[in-house]
Amino acid sequence: MGSHVTEASAERLEQRAEQIRQAEELLGSLPQTIGLAKGLFAGQLIADWVFPYPQLSTNQKADTDAAVAELEAFCDRNLDPVRIDREADIPCELIDGLGQFGLLGMTAPAEFGGRGYSQMAYCRLLEVIGSRCSSTAIFVNAHHSIGMRGLLLFGSESQRQRWLPDLVSGKKLAAFALTEPEAGSDAANVQTMAVPTADGQHFVLNGQKRYITNGAIADVLTVMARTPVAESDKTAITAFLVTPDMPGFQVTEARMEKLGIRGTATSRLAFDNMHVPRENILGPIGKGLKVALTVLDFGRTTFGACCTGAAKTCLQLATDHAHSRRQFGRSLAEFELMQQKLVRMAAWTYAMEAMTTVTAGLIDRGLEDYMLETAILKVWSTERLWTIVNDAFQIHGGAAYFTDQPLERMLRDHRINQIGEGANEVLMSFIALTGMRGPGLQMQAVASAWKHPLRHAGLVCRFATDGARLRCCSPVVPLRSPELRRYGKQLGKQIRRFGATVQKTLVTHREEVLERQLVLERIAWMAMELFAAASTLSRWDSDLVANDHTHDAVARWCFADSHRRIEGLQRAMRCNDDDLLKLAANG
Repeated sequence: MGSHVTEASAERLEQRAEQIRQAEELLGSLPQTIGLAKGLFAGQLIADWVFPYPQLSTNQKADTDAAVAELEAFCDRNLDPVRIDREADIPCELIDGLGQFGLLGMTAPAEFGGRGYSQMAYCRLLEVIGSRCSSTAIFVNAHHSIGMRGLLLFGSESQRQRWLPDLVSGKKLAAFALTEPEAGSDAANVQTMAVPTADGQHFVLNGQKRYITNGAIADVLTVMARTPVAESDKTAITAFLVTPDMPGFQVTEARMEKLGIRGTATSRLAFDNMHVPRENILGPIGKGLKVALTVLDFGRTTFGACCTGAAKTCLQLATDHAHSRRQFGRSLAEFELMQQKLVRMAAWTYAMEAMTTVTAGLIDRGLEDYMLETAILKVWSTERLWTIVNDAFQIHGGAAYFTDQPLERMLRDHRINQIGEGANEVLMSFIALTGMRGPGLQMQAVASAWKHPLRHAGLVCRFATDGARLRCCSPVVPLRSPELRRYGKQLGKQIRRFGATVQKTLVTHREEVLERQLVLERIAWMAMELFAAASTLSRWDSDLVANDHTHDAVARWCFADSHRRIEGLQRAMRCNDDDLLKLAANG
């Protein structure tokens, strides 16, 4: 019995060491610049990342407003989500029309045929598509935001000249091939291998991919594969540009049947000794993980825009029905439980749009490190949208269950959001661990410094000063509207408390925090609600400065909702049923 326990303990320690190694490999590849989200984990507010609220320039806004109106008119004429869902296909004429409009290459530079739109402006357009048809929104996102984004960001000049003009115009389509049977949210676990030929001119790819949006219709695919590391027995992920005409490229299932987003071509692919020219490597060899994670940042930002569009549609449908449908002599909108749903939907939609705008603004400013913000946006938006769809469904009652109403399709379409582009459970651990890495490294350095305190007096003093700040000094929230200052003080206090909670969590759990998923979930949700509250407050402040009081009541409820949730999460850090849950799970 004793030896069995020893072996089990040794295996557990080995697994933990491997978890730490993988986490370091992933997190160590990311920039450590402190920004809005990372600052929250240190009890700081990097205010200029969110205040004042990002705005398009006057010229950009006029151009974007005109493009939005033009796209809405185009969709009114050509986009039929019912037909797309019924026939499980996006018509070629719709794709061609979106290409001619410019949507399939909107952010690309003019030299490649694009319109050079900012991320904020592009999100406005994706919101239009997301409000109407999830299949079309995901198709566009898979092509532009992740399919050809790697080429835009990491492609060589010859690669960009070769492929971008046709991709930008929509004459050719793009896809992003990461997911495998053993790799999805765990992006570092790619098993597809790419081995160089003897002359080094090609790489031979073997492996398979699944759940690839646009996989069977794409003309250019960004494929992630493992390549050998020189003078080592290790491998690293490399990104390759692949075309379907390469011998060995196989579409093993062109259109996998799905519950929702039925119009998208979701495919299984295989590579059988497929020779890819060396010049098709995208970015530096062995740095494909950075390519993948950077591309996903853009996809998650436009994901937020699509969710915002869908949320607005649900809100409009629910509001109209609640005011027109009468029960027990009153409209549904007069009942408090219906009001609760409508206000919650409106408030979360307001916050979702604000978070999307703030995140897109970070990209447009050329900031280096916004991976945490995009992950937060993706998780918060998709979780809130799922409740919004469900609330709209409930307000419509039995009518929503029938296929002549859009909500049954929306219910099917939006369930994938919590899984696609990184499962939310995995991203919550990522948010918590990435955010805590900076404070953790600082504490690790201080622990080493204590062995020679005189030699490292500056580091020890800074740590002590930071500790004192977390106990008594809240960050200042720079609001322009005097009537919001009390909300700014509440937010500052919550940020300070969150920083102290992070520090206490690291002291309590140390390396074992990697396995404390229930703790990580609470940490992640506090960070997400703080980001939501800051974005909401920034937008509300901008509204009031412009003398726009339209959303005052909704913004006030939204801020209070985040505040209340953070308070509950703080209590749950101290008092919870985690041990009972584990006992029941292992019983």
